[in-house]
Amino acid sequence: MAKIIVYNNDTNRMETYYRGENEPMPYNTNGTLKVKEFRGSSKSDTLWTEKRAMQAWNSQRYLYGKPIPVGYAFKRPYEGGHGSQSQHYAGVAFDVGQRLSNSQRDAIRRSAIASDLWRICGTRQLDSDLGTL
Repeated sequence: MAKIIVYNNDTNRMETYYRGENEPMPYNTNGTLKVKEFRGSSKSDTLWTEKRAMQAWNSQRYLYGKPIPVGYAFKRPYEGGHGSQSQHYAGVAFDVGQRLSNSQRDAIRRSAIASDLWRICGTRQLDSDLGTL
């Protein structure tokens, strides 16, 4: 069971939820993001995010129209990530599509750019290593 702290941007308050690994994240619609996907390999019992990030995920998933595999969206800085590169997974970035083909990842990337819901980490150019929203 994970303790999930969500900053609600609408009320300027923190909310606390308790969810099992196979349950959807708070504010997630249609079960498209389970706690275990959000957590990834983090060992933390407490996860955090914000309502706005969950709503952006819901919208992006709807616009894309297909499942988007999530490697993780949460890691504490000392738990690693992209080696010596940025550590930006504190509940507001999603590492996606790592097991998809370059063309599938490019479709997600183009969808994300067109949606204007996200700022793409890295470059807008096709990059086979880039998979983070």
